[in-house]
Amino acid sequence: MTSIYFSPKGTTQATARAITSAWEGVTERDLLTEPLREPVVIPAGEPVLVAMPVYAGRIPGLCREMLERYLQGSGGPAVAVAVYGNRDYDDALAELQDLLEAKGFRVVAAGAFVAEHSIFTQVAAGRPDERDRAAMAGFGTECRERIAAFRPEGAHTPIVVKGSHDLRPVKGVPFHPACGPACTKCGQCARLCPAGAIPADDPTVTDGEKCISCGACIRVCPVQARSYQGEAYAKTAAGFAVKCAARREPELFF
Repeated sequence: MTSIYFSPKGTTQATARAITSAWEGVTERDLLTEPLREPVVIPAGEPVLVAMPVYAGRIPGLCREMLERYLQGSGGPAVAVAVYGNRDYDDALAELQDLLEAKGFRVVAAGAFVAEHSIFTQVAAGRPDERDRAAMAGFGTECRERIAAFRPEGAHTPIVVKGSHDLRPVKGVPFHPACGPACTKCGQCARLCPAGAIPADDPTVTDGEKCISCGACIRVCPVQARSYQGEAYAKTAAGFAVKCAARREPELFF
């Protein structure tokens, strides 16, 4: 099994690992620290799990570009997973399914799971929790059974997932991490930023045109100098927390 994910805050990685916890011989690749820069062909007999965080209802554009350009299937089975912050995953799962099918995979299972919101962290704080991990492990068991029964020479009818396959334009995110006075200019955030939004020569700056608000810079900062700030952010966060307070549960598709 090849497990490919993009996990700036660690929650998509945790989700992928919980799903594959009972599997043997899992090869992982985090597109944050190990982006695709050359073709990767998955043999027909090897299943693949692709897990993506959801930003504004879609999978990250930079991940989509990497997967479209470099990942290639050979008619084998795939599992599509969307990880979202308790608001909604909108069209992200349908988008990921279509991408994988177009790249030569056959999506036999898909799931949407909740994790702490990447911008408004008080929403779904502490998730995935034990209940989530149990659901993920159960999903993984069912996926193994579906993959074991998969026959590449057989007819393939795409599974039905929630979301539109007629994708709307991607919405921009208005909030971006800012740097506080505790910054030591160590440069770890600049080196990790997947969008190149933090200049190496001045890591106190964030280019809002490039930033995808993934939170990688916040997580990696050794002195916690980076955060979402400002009156507009605080006001929006309070309203968002109320709107998205009700617990949402995993949604599974086979």
